[in-house]
Amino acid sequence: VQLQASGGGLVQAGGSLRLSCAASGRTFGTYNMGWFRQAPGKEREFVAAIFWSGRTTAYADSVKGRFTISRDNAKNTVYLQMNSLKPEDTAVYYCAARRGDWLGYNDGRNYNFWGQGTQVTVSS
Repeated sequence: VQLQASGGGLVQAGGSLRLSCAASGRTFGTYNMGWFRQAPGKEREFVAAIFWSGRTTAYADSVKGRFTISRDNAKNTVYLQMNSLKPEDTAVYYCAARRGDWLGYNDGRNYNFWGQGTQVTVSS
């Protein structure tokens, strides 16, 4: 599967953005999806994940209550709604896809396919 992330940009603290990740192929609905981010000089970190059916989601503590992950399997797209953005949310955001168990959803090493990343910059 090929992934194309979009929706990043520059926003003031407290603002909102919605990221999208469009996938190619007919089997998108069988993949668990995740969002990760990497800030300059820092390691990549888990942000959110969603089960293939959409019934189960998970979030990093740092974004819980502010970010919402969702998916539309009919449109082959996963979304990340980001509200109440903070300067520390500034990073390149990547979407990723994996098949298999839900276990290990927060470890990027378990994902097989990655999008190219979209920059999110939050000004103070």
